[in-house]
Amino acid sequence: MLKPHSQHSVISNAIAASLLGLVLTGCSPADTATNVNTLAEVSQLNKVAPGSPGTEPTWAFSGKTGIGTSYEPYINGQYQDQAANPVSKVWFSVAQGILTETMFGLIHNAQLKELQFIISGNGFVDTEKDNTISTIEYLDTDDQGRPQSLAYKIINKDIEGKYQIEKHIFTDPDRNSLMMNVTFSAFEAGITPHLYVNPHIDNSGANDIAAIEGKALVAHTSDTNSTVMTIKSDVDFVHASAGFVGSSDGIIDLQDNGKLDSLYQTTSNTNQGGNVALTAQYPTLTKANDSLSFNLAIGFAQDKASSLATAQATLDAGYDAVKQAYLGDEQHIGWKDYLASLTPLPSMSANTTDNGKLLYASALVLKAQEDKTHAGALIASLSNPWGDTVSAKVGSTGYKAVWPRDFYQCAMAFLAMGDTQTPKVAFEYLKKVQVSQQTPGFAGTPGWFLQKTHVDGEIEWVGVQLDQTAMPIMLGWKLWQAGVLTDAEIISWYQDMLKPAADFLVTGGKVKLDWNETNISPPSTQQERWEEQAGFSPSTTAAIIAGLVAANDIGVLAQDRDAKTYLALAKQLQNQLATTMVTTAGLLGETNNQGQVAPYYVRISPNGNPNTEEKLLDNNGKPGLDQRLILDGGFLELVRYGVVDAQDPVIKNSVMLIDNQQLEDNLRVKYEFTAKDGSKVPGYRRYGNDGYGEDTVTGFSYAENGNTEDQRGRVWPFFTGERGHYELALATAEGNLTPDRKKALINTYVQGMETFANKGLMLPEQAWDGVGNPTRYDYKMGDGTNSATPLAWTHAEYVKLVRSMTDEQVWDFYPVVKQLAQ
Repeated sequence: MLKPHSQHSVISNAIAASLLGLVLTGCSPADTATNVNTLAEVSQLNKVAPGSPGTEPTWAFSGKTGIGTSYEPYINGQYQDQAANPVSKVWFSVAQGILTETMFGLIHNAQLKELQFIISGNGFVDTEKDNTISTIEYLDTDDQGRPQSLAYKIINKDIEGKYQIEKHIFTDPDRNSLMMNVTFSAFEAGITPHLYVNPHIDNSGANDIAAIEGKALVAHTSDTNSTVMTIKSDVDFVHASAGFVGSSDGIIDLQDNGKLDSLYQTTSNTNQGGNVALTAQYPTLTKANDSLSFNLAIGFAQDKASSLATAQATLDAGYDAVKQAYLGDEQHIGWKDYLASLTPLPSMSANTTDNGKLLYASALVLKAQEDKTHAGALIASLSNPWGDTVSAKVGSTGYKAVWPRDFYQCAMAFLAMGDTQTPKVAFEYLKKVQVSQQTPGFAGTPGWFLQKTHVDGEIEWVGVQLDQTAMPIMLGWKLWQAGVLTDAEIISWYQDMLKPAADFLVTGGKVKLDWNETNISPPSTQQERWEEQAGFSPSTTAAIIAGLVAANDIGVLAQDRDAKTYLALAKQLQNQLATTMVTTAGLLGETNNQGQVAPYYVRISPNGNPNTEEKLLDNNGKPGLDQRLILDGGFLELVRYGVVDAQDPVIKNSVMLIDNQQLEDNLRVKYEFTAKDGSKVPGYRRYGNDGYGEDTVTGFSYAENGNTEDQRGRVWPFFTGERGHYELALATAEGNLTPDRKKALINTYVQGMETFANKGLMLPEQAWDGVGNPTRYDYKMGDGTNSATPLAWTHAEYVKLVRSMTDEQVWDFYPVVKQLAQ
C-alpha cells in the first residue's frame, strides 16, 4: 500500500464558497446549488492538485475489440448538419474491456485515452482493465446473430468473483456525445465503484486541465480554441477529484486506504496543463447482491456550457431513445438501415462459415472509419499502432489517416457489398490528396498521390508510391464499369485527375516536397506497398499496368490521342516482368537435373537486376539481405488484376516457395493456424526479414526500446484473403471450380480470415505467429497483436473475398488487362 497523501492546509470558508460557485454557465438552479462534494467536504478540499505534469502520456492498447460511431446519411454526397439531421462527429474504441481512444471533430482528433472503473472493497483496490475477465457482444443482432449496429455490451467479471460490471456503449446520433449504461453487481458487501477518466484533449495528453465543476467532470487544454469534454451521470457522484496521472490521481489516492479522500478541485489555476485524470466515486454497494445502475454521457463542444448541455441532453433523452436512434427508428436513419441497403449481403453470407457475422461486422466497421467533415475520407484504422507504448505528448494520427492504397481496398469493398454512394464520394475525395502545382511546398512533376495525409488533406508523409498513383485510376474505371460514374462523369474526372496520374506513371519526373527530392523513373518506385524499399516491385508493377490499361480505356472514351501511349507502356512492362523481378539465379528455388534454378519472383529488385547479389535496404532494425533471399506474396497481384495467368509456371514456382514452412523463421512467410472447426488454415507474413513487429527476445512492442535486429513482423491476415483470391483464379483458369473445390476454398480461406477475428469481430493488421517471446500480453497462436485492430484493409479483403466466392470470379479482376496477353 502507498502511504496516505498529506493534506494541504484547510482552505478558508471564503475559498470554499468560491469553489461552490465553480459551475458551468447554463446549469440548472439545482446544479448551481451544490457541488459534487458536500459543503463540509469542500471546506477540506484541496483546490489545485499537486504533481504536475504527471507521468509521460501514452495512447491505449491498439488491439480494439470494438469501434463505433453513429451512421449518418449523405446529403448530396456530403455530410451536412441540418435541424432534422444533425451529424454526430464522435467515434470511440474499446480495448481490454474498457472505453479507449474517443474522437471528436475530425476522426483522428482524440479527446480521451481511456475511461474505466476503479473498484474498492474489503482489503482491495482493483482497476477494471487489469483485474477483470472481459466479454463483448453486439447489443443489436438479427435472427441469424449478425450485428446490426456498432453498439456493444461488455461484461467484466472480477477474477475473484467479488463483483461484475456490465456496460452498454454507443454514441448519440443527434449530438456530439457518447452514452454508456452501466450496471454494477456486488457479490460481497462493501463494493465501491469509482469512475476513472484519462483525457487526451485535441490529440495530446500533455497539456490538459481537469476540474470538478458542478456535478460534472470537465477537461480541456490551455489553448483558447480547445475542445471541452464533459462527463455527467444520472446518478450523482459522492465525491470527485482531479489530479495528475501517477502523482495525485484517483488511483494513487485509493491505493493507500481504499478511500477517495485526497480531493482536488482542479489541476490548474494558472492555465498550465499536464497528463491529468478525473476520478468520481459512486454510492457504495453495502450488501452482497446489491446492484447499481446508471447512465453516463460524455459531451464534446468548443466551450464548457455547450459541452455540459450536450451531455445533459443525451442523459435527458434516455437510454432507450438514444440506442434506438443509433440503430434506426422512424425519425433516424441508423445502422440497420445502412445494412438493409446492402442488398448483396444476404447471398454473400451463404459463402461464409459463420453465417455472415463477420461480413456484417465488416460492413459496419468499414463505414465507421470515414471522416464526417471530409466525406469520403477513408482511414486505415481507428487506432495508434502499439499505442500503449507510444508517447502521446505530441499529437499524431497513427493509422487514423488516408493512404490511397488502403483507400482503394476499402472503396472496392464498399462496391462489393452493394454500397455505390460511399465509393463514389471517396473517389471524388481523392482529388484532395493528389499532388499539383498548388500543393504547398511542391515543385516538380505533378499527378501522383500523396503517401499519407490527414483527412483534411494536410500532408504527413511524402514518399512516392506508384501503386498509390495507379489505384485511383483503377477505382475510377471500376466505378465507370459499374455504372456508378456516367460516361460524362468519368471523362471529366479523366481530364481533371486520372490523366495527370497516368502521365506520371509513364514519365515520372523530378519531385521536391519537404525532405523528398528525387527523380522517379517508372516502373521503378521510390517506395513499394510496404513503404520501405525502392526498385522494381511485382505488386507495384501489377497496379501500374492495370492503371495504365484502365487509363487507356477511359482515354479512348474521352477521345484522347495520347491514351495509346498508356497501352503501349503497359504491354512493355508486362513483357519485362521476367527480366526485372524474376530471378533465375535464386538462392531459395528448386534446381533441376541440369542444376538450373526454378525462376521465382523476388520481393523487389532495387535496380531491376534480380539475378545479382544486390542487397535490399536496412529497415525496421533489420539489416538488408540479398534480394534473392526475400520472398513476398505481392506477385499474386499480377494474377488478381489480370496481368499474368494463374497457371503461369513462374507464379506457381513462387507460390511453392511462399508455402515452404521449412525455411528459417526470419525468411519464412507461411504459418498455419487452427480454425474453429479444427482444420488448419494458412497465414502469411509480409515478407522474409520483416522487422515491423514485436521483439522476439524481450517481447517489447515495435521500437519500444529502439529499433533492434530482434524485431519481427508477424502474420497479416489479409494475405490469407489474397491467397484465396489466387486459388479461386487458379481453379477458374483450370476450368475446375467444382462445388466441392469451391467449398474447400471457402473452408480454407474465408474461414481462415474469420479465424483471425477477435471476440468483437474485429480483424487485425497482424496476428501472433508463435515465434519468440509472447510479450506482456501472453499472446496465443492467431491472436491479433497490439499493432492495429481493426485494420480497414483486412476487413476490405475479407468482404472482397466473400464477394469473389459468391460470384465465382475475382472481384478485383480487370478484363481489359487480361486482353493484353491476347
